[in-house]
Amino acid sequence: MRLMTRVIGLTAACWMAALCPTAAWAADAAAGKAVYDAKCKTCHGADGSGNPGIAKAMKVEMKALGSSTADVKKVITEGQGKMKPVASVAGADLDNVVAYVHSLKK
Repeated sequence: MRLMTRVIGLTAACWMAALCPTAAWAADAAAGKAVYDAKCKTCHGADGSGNPGIAKAMKVEMKALGSSTADVKKVITEGQGKMKPVASVAGADLDNVVAYVHSLKK
């Protein structure tokens, strides 16, 4: 019984360690800023609040950047409204720019 308890405890600990992201796995918001500055800043502004002049010219409403990681990734990869997909942002760059977008809300 004691051995079984230890095995279950060790198994649970291994699963928790595997599921919890470490700093090495986490997206890099600093690297995401460089991508954001190159690909997003013109329309979405330095602080993510949008560029009123571009919004007016495109006849679109300025909206807050997406709230969830999945929402932001979907808009970047699939586009939304008049925003076209940004195919050149993928993989680690996509994760990094999403991390940067989320850092703007803090």
